[in-house]
Amino acid sequence: MASHHVSKIFIIGGTGVQGVPIVTALVNDKKYQVRVLTRDTSSRRAIELLALGNVELLQGTLDNEQTLRDGFKDCDGAFVNIDGFHTGEKAEMYWAIRTYEIAIEEGVKFFVYGSLPYALKLGGYDSKFNAGHMNGKGRVGQWILFQNIDNKDRMGASLFTVAPYIDMTIGAQTVMTPTIEDGTLTWRVPLGESRMPLSYLEDCGYYVRWQFDNPERASGMDLVTAMEHISFKDLATAFESVTGHKAQYMDVSLDEYWTTGALSKVAHSPVGAGVDPKDPNTMTTQQNFTGFWNAFKHELFKVDYALLDEIYPERVKSAEDWFRQQDKVLQSSGKGNLWDRVQPENIWPVLKRGEDGGKK
Repeated sequence: MASHHVSKIFIIGGTGVQGVPIVTALVNDKKYQVRVLTRDTSSRRAIELLALGNVELLQGTLDNEQTLRDGFKDCDGAFVNIDGFHTGEKAEMYWAIRTYEIAIEEGVKFFVYGSLPYALKLGGYDSKFNAGHMNGKGRVGQWILFQNIDNKDRMGASLFTVAPYIDMTIGAQTVMTPTIEDGTLTWRVPLGESRMPLSYLEDCGYYVRWQFDNPERASGMDLVTAMEHISFKDLATAFESVTGHKAQYMDVSLDEYWTTGALSKVAHSPVGAGVDPKDPNTMTTQQNFTGFWNAFKHELFKVDYALLDEIYPERVKSAEDWFRQQDKVLQSSGKGNLWDRVQPENIWPVLKRGEDGGKK
């Protein structure tokens, strides 16, 4: 296998909530330089990334081949995490494939693709698992690993697959945003007694940095990451243990979830800010996340935690530890505590599209 040493990395998705800790982890010791594609070089996140040092910004969008060539030029590494909720499932698949092809042509040596589980395939191609934002990435991820069989000596490739962020369980405008009911933090989601894998956003930086530090080992690997599998009943117990305030999980049917749940007000909105809402094949939020909840209720997402412990022995390994960490951070910064954080007047969006108001 050819050497895949990397020193300069082109990043698509660097200003997203996953991208920020990844960029930070890559440049914190100045081993790597990164070039970040952004639609707005004057945005708060872009400016904060630039201030890290060893970061340059490229203004543009991924749906332009010349922009992609400008991004990959002189870079020997690439990290691509396309926001499917902006592009939509169809466009994401096309442009993800083109980024891989153009990266090879431009001389990139190691390519990491931000992926998600191919839920439809894992569920035996049963349409109840048709979560477009997962399957769009999952299909391309499978294709990239297949291409890597023939192309690994020219450009190694690896997948970085991540579970839903635990940050979403205490954030606004997510599929699992909680409410306060009679003084009790309450999650109402259609998960039954199943255990759902949850990941910690900050850990994304460590794992992707590991892939670039170890390209020969990572090439051909689907690095599937999470913090732990946990039921929402146990999630509520962990929250109570840390805060001393009551928390509960109420299992609901999909019908109830889409009538009164966290995303019920946008149930019939199209998934993807850039999609054609008149396209009959455009998934609605309800269709997409029905597939999402079915996939996790059937526990299709598998994680090799022993591998993660080998790669990152100091990783956060439980929801209770994460809640405790967040509580300490909030208190030390003078922002109250974790209980204050989940109050309706304080809860804030976690995902970039929520912060941006869903703008293109």
